Amino acid sequence: MDLLANLGSGFLTALSPTNLMFALLGVMLGMVVGALPGINPSGAVALLLPIGATLEPTTAIIMLAATYYGGMYGGTLTSVMVNIPGDSSSVATTFDGYKMAVKGQAGKALGIAAIGSFIAGTLAAVMLMVAAPPLADWAVRFGPPEFFALTLLGLTTLTALGGGSKLKAAAMGVLGLLIGTIGLDPILGDSRFTFGNINLLNGIDFLPIVIGLFGLAEIANILANRTRVEPVRYKLKGLLPDREDWRHARGPIVRGGTVGFFGGMLPGSGGTLSSLLAYALERRVAKRRRLLGTGIVEGVAAPESANNAAATGAMIPMLTLGIPGSATTAVLLGGLMMYGIQPGPLMISENPGVFWGLVASMYIGNTLLLIINLPMVPLFVKALQLRPTTLVPIVIGIALAGAYSLRNNLFDVLVVIIAGAVGYFLRQFGYPAAPLVLAMVLGPMVEQSLRSRCRCPRAACSSSWSVRCHWSSSPSRPSSSPLRSSAD
Repeated sequence: MDLLANLGSGFLTALSPTNLMFALLGVMLGMVVGALPGINPSGAVALLLPIGATLEPTTAIIMLAATYYGGMYGGTLTSVMVNIPGDSSSVATTFDGYKMAVKGQAGKALGIAAIGSFIAGTLAAVMLMVAAPPLADWAVRFGPPEFFALTLLGLTTLTALGGGSKLKAAAMGVLGLLIGTIGLDPILGDSRFTFGNINLLNGIDFLPIVIGLFGLAEIANILANRTRVEPVRYKLKGLLPDREDWRHARGPIVRGGTVGFFGGMLPGSGGTLSSLLAYALERRVAKRRRLLGTGIVEGVAAPESANNAAATGAMIPMLTLGIPGSATTAVLLGGLMMYGIQPGPLMISENPGVFWGLVASMYIGNTLLLIINLPMVPLFVKALQLRPTTLVPIVIGIALAGAYSLRNNLFDVLVVIIAGAVGYFLRQFGYPAAPLVLAMVLGPMVEQSLRSRCRCPRAACSSSWSVRCHWSSSPSRPSSSPLRSSAD
């Protein structure tokens, strides 16, 4: 009863006119930002921090969290419409979402993404509310050995993402692992494979590669083959998923939401790893798994549910332990502290209004996303009627501008162009891009967790709220103490 009473007080707080208005503002800004390649939700939240400083703490954190949820869905728009993920967590959506758009089913893809995000986000909010403290304690005890096992499991799905020759998929995975080693050694700090180019010291950024391999390569394919997207209908009834689509999507939504929620709690994993793992899981268990990659609703429902649930899951260690689970929650953590709120085990008792108002705003934010997006599906789909002579320059402009906005560096624009050319030729010879993307994401994680270890005395790890770990990269054999880590 106390739980329901606290949630009720949270809804009273979140549904006040001021908080509701700023929640709506955050969701819409997040959608716009999420659809722009190169500007991720963490950047959007950071830009809004000064505005939040002028508001009440509860109102500010509700607005920033709503921006986070909106950004997770915003990346779906360009992923489905033009094959360019707005954020790295939307990469897996391009595998089937754009194929559905080409077949004239963009509305179904966007509709199932909105519905799946709503269901998974709502279920994740329920789990956060009920089991936040024990789940946070479980997540924070994931040390380098456990994280290495998880990421290595992800790498085993490389060949499943290819959809064709397993040898070609494995070759692309190896190429992705090699690209992931460029830059500074994560443990020793030595430069690797930079060849004296200072632009490579920080490695090759993930998003320019993805924009080139998926976006520009598709544009080059359209221009070379003189093809265009099939015409679509604009009546809402014909665009939204039907009963048959919903029957196929139910399982992927539940599985993707579960993978995303628990994956989002792991510090450093974020929505990208969760969405890719959810898609890989469907490759194993979906009834129509042989059709994944050809444009079916399961390939959109699973990753979209996962990245939305991951956004909620990442809140758990941030709110209950003060440990961010993703880049965006790291910015939110800074915002809370800037507003005079200390996240941690005492937050619920010391700031119940903020905590329960934020929890209630998660339900409201997911509902607002559904209400806003479903009626706008015909408008989004209508963009596919544009002629290639109009659409191609727009897509190229968005891709190059998004790449430049990452670090305000023309080198990233050059990477996009090169990746686009390479992606086009890879397509001609039947080499899939998805395994390369997964390897680029997981490769650095596997390396760092393999080469890192955390010495933690058994007594220090026995407390639910005390994690006193010391990172070490010493090559000596680990001690017999349990290996635990507070962050990746």
